[in-house]
Amino acid sequence: MLRCMPLRLPLLLLLVAGVSAPAFGQPASQWASVPGPAQGPARSIGNTSLGCIQGAEALPPEGPGWQAVRLSRNRNWGHPALVAAVRDLARRAQQAGLPDLWIGDLGQPRGGPLPWGHASHQSGLDADIWLDLSPKPRVPAKARETIPERSLVLPDESAADPDLFTKAHARLIRMAAELPGIDRVLVNHGIKRSLCAAHAGEPWLRHVRPWRGHDSHMHIRLRCPADSPECRDIPPPPHGDGCDAGLDWWLSPEARNPPRRAPSGPPPRLPAAGSLLRHPFRPLSRFSPRRGRHPPPVAFHPAPRAPHRTGCPQRRGWDSRPARVPRRP
Repeated sequence: MLRCMPLRLPLLLLLVAGVSAPAFGQPASQWASVPGPAQGPARSIGNTSLGCIQGAEALPPEGPGWQAVRLSRNRNWGHPALVAAVRDLARRAQQAGLPDLWIGDLGQPRGGPLPWGHASHQSGLDADIWLDLSPKPRVPAKARETIPERSLVLPDESAADPDLFTKAHARLIRMAAELPGIDRVLVNHGIKRSLCAAHAGEPWLRHVRPWRGHDSHMHIRLRCPADSPECRDIPPPPHGDGCDAGLDWWLSPEARNPPRRAPSGPPPRLPAAGSLLRHPFRPLSRFSPRRGRHPPPVAFHPAPRAPHRTGCPQRRGWDSRPARVPRRP
């Protein structure tokens, strides 16, 4: 199980939220409404499904080997290590002769829970890389808002579609799995099954983990950076290539039709994270690096500490077989 962070973490969550008083249960819509990052050194806080980030960096809309999609969501932010990893993957893909990569969601400017689409992507260490390897011209950012996704998996999810999934896709996934600092690469279990058929025993497959969805993109996640002592990793992938009986579970009736379960209590909350809306902001363009301006300073007010308590809920890490009702990462 993931080790819970001590209650001193609320101090950092206050810093990132930019508030003056502790409050519990901040709506995801408030995290999404903040246009820019919290000032200060880059620091991922908490875990990928209950966390936030200070000093996030924006991935540019396009660059050598990539074009970011759906920029209107304002989810192209992450820890500088994540932005560097995306750039590195695009560079490697370009050198291998692959077309530009579509880059999907990273995270919000200050991380935190997203109103829709993801349960994770909260601490600045997750990115979605589309598996569309068709030739691409440079497309205006506005036109990249409505690009459709195409599944690469057979309808029964038993494997990747052999007419669509190529050696180039496998090569790209391997590049991602071999990035420095990578924790795991999530793909649909059908894609994992096809990778096992062609590459069983290869060490990089340990980092390629099966999950629901992810039939048109892969989800890369980095381990906690050294500059983020308050960051909490989930348990590492099990040893081995993951091409074992655990992969067969995804085709079982239990996996295909997970039972609904009633909420067992209040939803997990970011400790002492108050209202983001009370923090004054200049328009994002006014603190653009090109203008030499920076975000306004963030208030830092210690929160009271309570002994014998923890500041976050425990969560199960991802493995070959998830909890009975896995959430979308």
